[in-house]
Amino acid sequence: MEQPSSAFRSTLHTPRRHILSRSQTLGILDGLHCDVDQAAIKYLPPGLAPAEVERHVKGLDLSPNISTQLVDKVISSKTGGLIIRGSQRCVLIFPPLPLGEECLTGNAAMQALRLRLEKDHLTALVLVRLGAYAIGIYRGERRLSSKVGTGLIHARHRQGGSSSRRFQRHREKQIEYFLTRVCEHARTLIEPRMRELDCIVYGGAWTTIQLLRKQCPLLNRLKIKELPPLLDIPEPKQAVLEEAASRVWSSTVLEWIDSPGTLMTEP
Repeated sequence: MEQPSSAFRSTLHTPRRHILSRSQTLGILDGLHCDVDQAAIKYLPPGLAPAEVERHVKGLDLSPNISTQLVDKVISSKTGGLIIRGSQRCVLIFPPLPLGEECLTGNAAMQALRLRLEKDHLTALVLVRLGAYAIGIYRGERRLSSKVGTGLIHARHRQGGSSSRRFQRHREKQIEYFLTRVCEHARTLIEPRMRELDCIVYGGAWTTIQLLRKQCPLLNRLKIKELPPLLDIPEPKQAVLEEAASRVWSSTVLEWIDSPGTLMTEP
């Protein structure tokens, strides 16, 4: 492994952050193919004890500042982290799905990420906010079926008194009716493919997602992998659903660099 320069030890502090599509991430792996033997590469799965993560990161011979950042970010990741350590840059890739339950190094780690990205997983997306929903079944990023719609839910009543309580009960009934409809659409789309599905992704408002799951028996019966929720999406619509389907298979990449060059093109 190449030894880090003194500049690398002293100047890298804040990483550059990229959100890369599946094809962009595969492009990075293609670009790194010839340099694998000159880099230290490790995949650390989620769930490792902090002490074990620290031990693996310590072996990369980075500055204390970078090591601390790497340890914290890998520990907090639900999909683990692939670390690629060269002489003048260090890259941390959070894959869309864990690459396995074991630590991997070198070509084995790179190949595991490639295989994960190249597979077209069958995924259910359930996006919901009060008054709007979007549900889709995707093979990779290709939509197989979807349902998008809205429902009438009045805003909260700001005044007190008996009229406010009546309004609140009416609003609760509207919410219940809306979630029942969403659940029925989810059942229609998901149930025929329950045995094929690889994973499910929720998105929208977390409190509404929780209400939907509580009210929808089908979603509670699913025994498939649940990917991290998308909680920053706008009101669910068809375009939002399509964007979310692409985003599910994106990778978050953190890059510490010590030269004018860059490991990747700007997304």
